[in-house]
Amino acid sequence: MFDTVLVANRGEIAVRVIGTLRRLGIRSVAVYSDADADARHVREADTAVRLGPAEAARSYLSIPDVMRAAVESGAQAVHPGYGFLAENAGFAKACAEAGLVFVGPPASAIEAMGDKIRAKATVAAAGVPVVPGRSDVDDVAAAADDVGYPVLLKPSAGGGGKGMRLVHDPAELADAVESAQREARSAFGDDRLLIERFVTTPRHIEIQVLADGHGNVIHLGERECSLQRRHQKIVEEAPSALLDAGTRARMGASAVEAARSVGYVGAGTVEFIVSAKDPGEFFFMEMNTRLQVEHPVTELVTGLDLVEWQLRVAAGEELTVRQQDVRLDGHAAEARVYAEDPARGFVPTGGTVLALAEPRGAHVRVDSGLREGTSVGSSYDPMLAKVVAWGPDRAAALHRLDRALAETAVLGVTTNVPFLRALVQDPDVRQGTLDTGLVERRLDELTSREVPEEFFVAAALDRLLGLYPAGPVVDPWDVPSGWRLGASAGVVFRLRAEHTEALVRIEGTPSAALVSVDGGEPVTAAAERRDGELAVRCGGEYRAYRRAASPDGTLWLAREGYGVAIGEVPNLLASHAESTEAGPVTSPMPGTVLVVKAERGDTVAAGAPLLVVEAMKMEHTITAPVDGVVTELHVRAGQQVALDEPLALVTPQEENS
Repeated sequence: MFDTVLVANRGEIAVRVIGTLRRLGIRSVAVYSDADADARHVREADTAVRLGPAEAARSYLSIPDVMRAAVESGAQAVHPGYGFLAENAGFAKACAEAGLVFVGPPASAIEAMGDKIRAKATVAAAGVPVVPGRSDVDDVAAAADDVGYPVLLKPSAGGGGKGMRLVHDPAELADAVESAQREARSAFGDDRLLIERFVTTPRHIEIQVLADGHGNVIHLGERECSLQRRHQKIVEEAPSALLDAGTRARMGASAVEAARSVGYVGAGTVEFIVSAKDPGEFFFMEMNTRLQVEHPVTELVTGLDLVEWQLRVAAGEELTVRQQDVRLDGHAAEARVYAEDPARGFVPTGGTVLALAEPRGAHVRVDSGLREGTSVGSSYDPMLAKVVAWGPDRAAALHRLDRALAETAVLGVTTNVPFLRALVQDPDVRQGTLDTGLVERRLDELTSREVPEEFFVAAALDRLLGLYPAGPVVDPWDVPSGWRLGASAGVVFRLRAEHTEALVRIEGTPSAALVSVDGGEPVTAAAERRDGELAVRCGGEYRAYRRAASPDGTLWLAREGYGVAIGEVPNLLASHAESTEAGPVTSPMPGTVLVVKAERGDTVAAGAPLLVVEAMKMEHTITAPVDGVVTELHVRAGQQVALDEPLALVTPQEENS
């Protein structure tokens, strides 16, 4: 076994790999960009080496810098995690040339499976069923007609959902190809596309395989990954509620043959598409030649540490687990916590983690790269953590996952936790009637924009606590009572959270108050601050909120997985002074302007694309909010923009005439 291993990654996966290295008594080396100098994975490793600025050219994607760090730190092996260089054959070769062991498959296997076109041909020759499709797409329209609509455009050189486009109609094809190729070039440096028939009501099921250098290949059962949005997985399970034992065995055998066909060594995943209407029919999609984000659910149902087996296999050990030894015990489910705002179209968010609460307890696991003080920016993928739960059956696992999400709070950064809870509670999800389109069909139901009234009540009470004088002797004139001649008007707070405003009136003291919201019926309430919490009794109900205040005075409250940033509107009249006649266009996220599709003076219709902004490796099209003329344009392609930064102004034509 190795003495020292460098982890060529960041965030939650680096922390997770470092945990196994520590358990095995192996010295861990972290690498970091300047943006991650104080990150959790840096703090938890035995030593850490700086790579350079956060830009990709001199960061986690820089093979020379990672090689330098590995050699200088005395590492014997390099674990790539997932993402970045994990499926880069050139990186695997560079490790070998430097005398380092790459904790992953041979470069030849990465190359064979990294090109989807070549991969399909390779596994088809081994008898693995593949989806009908075309790779010779010089004439895209003809290829799509040949395959048959709907078609799925997929970058040949990469995965992770980047660059994938679903096309239902020939009229949509040209724009989809342009967008897919642009994103593929940006993500993989290769804009070749593969066109496949899109399987209706598809389910995404993948098989975990494990192979050693002595000819042994086994599978560890399947994971259900059908809950997706824009081809990005959200919630994963093991095993799948769809498969019976016979189908599991046939699919597992196909996965093993796919791995054997390229001389695979290490942990890998073979992904299949399965029709929900005919689960006995499955097709190979691709093979991920690395550890998967969702690997913890397999670990929880098999009892195996996949990172440990990656290390043992890379060190030349033989698998001691045989296929007949593999047992799937119970059920596990995982939810991915992202820095994104579902209520604003899932735009990436950012900020500093002011306070953090992660669930604990029996059969709950959290893989996280977070700590208090973590700065979440736009340089990297928005996934922050994974919450995983095990149960003796599927219903128990999903219930435990829901409760674990309810205990999750990331104050200072807007996350998708409320959306995850809504998804896990969805009736079709609970019944196991899934397909990859379920989330898109239910988006309106799963992404509420309403801020619960209780958060405004709690925030107003918290502000009153901040205003109330402390000490054994209190001057009555210092008491914020809203007193006026003849009566007390109470204290009024106009608060704003996300897109909602509320007028909260409080009469009395923080320990004995009457509170009304927007002129509603007053209710009795009381509040006190505790260590990192705000305790509120309102209308006879007790609620405890995680609490943190940002330097700009914004109050962050979290309860039951719902995190809200609440500020005070300083001017009652100002909140109604904004004109709705013009259409200001602001950036919904921090990121980079990729394309400017309009010019100053252009006449545009509401919904017309104006700009494309990239954030955290995902493209977002910014559209005109109203019909009119582009009278202001503040940005150019390649420019960095901040959250809510003005980009353009669209003025209705009657105003412009």
